[in-house]
Amino acid sequence: MTAAGGPGAGALARAVTRTLTSDPLGGTVRRTVLPSGLRVITEAIPTMRSVSFGIWVNIGSRDESPSLSGVSHFLEHLLFKGTHKRDALQISAEIEAVGGETNAFTTKEYTCYYARVLDDDLPLAIDVMCDLVADSLLEPADVETERGVILEEIAMHDDEPGDEVHDLFAKAVYAEHPLGRLISGTEETISPMTRRQIQGFYRRRYTAPEIVVAAAGNLDHTAVVKLVRQALRGTPLDTGPAQPAKPRPATPRVRVRTGQTAVEHKETEQAHVVLGCAGIDRLDDRRFALGVLNNVLGGGMSSRLFQEIRERRGLAYSVYSYSSQYADSGVFAVYAGCAPGKVDEVLELARAELAEVAAHGVTAAELARGKGMAKGSYVLGLEDTGSRMSRLAKGELLYGNVLSVDELLARVDAVTLDEVNALAGELLSRPMSLAVVGPFSEGDFTAAG
Repeated sequence: MTAAGGPGAGALARAVTRTLTSDPLGGTVRRTVLPSGLRVITEAIPTMRSVSFGIWVNIGSRDESPSLSGVSHFLEHLLFKGTHKRDALQISAEIEAVGGETNAFTTKEYTCYYARVLDDDLPLAIDVMCDLVADSLLEPADVETERGVILEEIAMHDDEPGDEVHDLFAKAVYAEHPLGRLISGTEETISPMTRRQIQGFYRRRYTAPEIVVAAAGNLDHTAVVKLVRQALRGTPLDTGPAQPAKPRPATPRVRVRTGQTAVEHKETEQAHVVLGCAGIDRLDDRRFALGVLNNVLGGGMSSRLFQEIRERRGLAYSVYSYSSQYADSGVFAVYAGCAPGKVDEVLELARAELAEVAAHGVTAAELARGKGMAKGSYVLGLEDTGSRMSRLAKGELLYGNVLSVDELLARVDAVTLDEVNALAGELLSRPMSLAVVGPFSEGDFTAAG
């Protein structure tokens, strides 16, 4: 994963602020690194009357030991249950009383806690969100209550084969590496997990250098920094002299396995399949070319896979391609949901389409359409403060910089036909792995490679 505090962040003697971007398609982006190493990044958009405020922690399920699988997600639930200042009802009621909303989510590489409120209510949102992230009590009774909730969530996930097949694919290609585990953990790891284990993980991993505070909307950067410092005063995330960041536990070298076949037998009316291969990591310069290629292959109704499998042949209702990119690994895959009796034909067509693009590339017209889709999704995705706030945090946390909208569009415009076709030739000729959920057994499929 990326370095937590940025160059020299832990050694700063005072807060350092600088302006990152200011362009016509976005507001002014400013970044402050506090003495503790905690980073505050904002985008001021005076034309909006709302603000989205998020606290992003550089910790996810890939940072867990096997016995603590699911602890990041467990902790996400627990932080809303009460602090020294507020109980669970007060946390939700104070935000809802002003028409705001709060939520959180956990991924394999980070966890986010966020609120969206009217601009006048930003001080309240900052105080509530900083309080719950920095000073949660983790009461024993709450641990037991949320344990039951999470076990129900795991059971509910098992009833969603369209989601389960992606986890089955990850397990097939990543094996015992943390990237192959369920974010939620399993019944076998969640049931015995103790409050002491969760609290130890909380205090070891939720440290200032691992945290990015992001906000977007009608705000003043200096005021946001001041409010964050006030809200964290006296907590373990207080902005005193920074302590050296604790090293992450060593994880095995990431390797995407090839030629794997994983089948989960379920008596479903529809079969769910994922066919995929090793991709690229998120810092690979070819990620913009991959975005264009993905749009051409399975990114919309005009894509090759959608046209061939659904529009021309009517074999599947849902079919698309996607890429998952991590700090040091990635996968590229195709998903389809179809009648069990049509699985073989769908897989044959998907493999043929991938092989065709690998061998002969895409056309100039497809390149132009794929680039247009990418640029449109970037800009249209910035229509609300929540997406703008997420863009800031992900740029800082995952990429180490925040590109302006103009810079993002320029990177897409710079993608050439030769780059896309070279990537397609490399990526799509790799051995494939297959995951299937439906009324099948392992013997019904040969190795996907």
